[in-house]
Amino acid sequence: MAAPAAASGGTNPYGIIPALQQGGLVTQFTFGILVIMSVGSWYIFFVKLFEQQKIIKEGRRARTIFWQSAGEGTGPDDAIRRLEGAEGKLDKNGAYRQIVDDGLRANREHNKLTDETDQHDWMLNSLARSQGAITSRLTSGLAFLATVGSTSPFVGLFGTVIGIIRALIRIGAAGQASIDAVAGPVGEALIMTAVGLAVAVPAVMQYNWLMRRNKAIGEELMRFANDVHGYMMSGGTIRPAAAAPRAAAARPAAAASTGGAASTGAAGTSTTKTF
Repeated sequence: MAAPAAASGGTNPYGIIPALQQGGLVTQFTFGILVIMSVGSWYIFFVKLFEQQKIIKEGRRARTIFWQSAGEGTGPDDAIRRLEGAEGKLDKNGAYRQIVDDGLRANREHNKLTDETDQHDWMLNSLARSQGAITSRLTSGLAFLATVGSTSPFVGLFGTVIGIIRALIRIGAAGQASIDAVAGPVGEALIMTAVGLAVAVPAVMQYNWLMRRNKAIGEELMRFANDVHGYMMSGGTIRPAAAAPRAAAARPAAAASTGGAASTGAAGTSTTKTF
C-alpha cells in the first residue's frame, strides 16, 4: 500500500538520490570517485584537443609560409641564415618553431665538438630528440584517460555490490522477501554500475581519438624535421615541393587553358573555312 501511495503523491522512492542516501558513506564515496574521474577525463580531453588543434594550425603555416619565406639557399651558411629569418614566421612557443630552433642549435653545437662526428647523424639525433619531447608532451595525461576507462566500471560495480548487500540486510530485517520488496532496492543498487559505464565509455573513446590524432601529428612533425634536415644538409637546395607558391603553380595551368582555348578557336575557324 505504501508504494501506490508514493506513486500517487508524485514522488519516486527509487533513484540515484535515494540510492546515495540509503547506501551510506561507502556508496557516497564511490559515487564521488566516479564524479572526479568523469570531470578529470573531460578536462584532459578538452585541454589535449586544444593543444592538438594549435599544433595542426602551426603545421599548416609551416608547410606554406615558412618554406616560402625560407626560399632556396645557395650554400650551408646561406641556408642557416634563411632558416633563422624564416623561423620568425612560426609561433614563438610552437612545436614547429622548437624543431627549427633545435636544428639550428645542433648545427652550432656540432661546430664546437672536439671529436669528429658525422654531421648528418648529429643533426638526425638532435631533431629526433626534439620531436620526441613534443610527442611526450602531447601524450601526457592520456594515461589518466586509459586508467579511467579501464577501472571506472569496476568502481561502479563495487558501489553496486555494497548497495545490494545493504538492501538485502534491510529486506532481511524487515522480514519481507516478496518480489516487490526485493526488486526495488536491488535495481536501485545497479545504478552505480550504470554510472561507472557512463564514465568509462567516453574516456575510452576520448583516449582512442586523441591517440589517433597524436599519431597523425607525430608523422607531420617527423616529415617537417626531415625537411629541415635536408634543407640544412643540402645548403638550402632541397626543400618541400609544397613550398612552391600557388601563383607559380597556377600560371602553367592558366597558360594551358589559354592554349587550349586558342587551339579550340583555331579548330573552329578551320572548320568554318572547310565548309
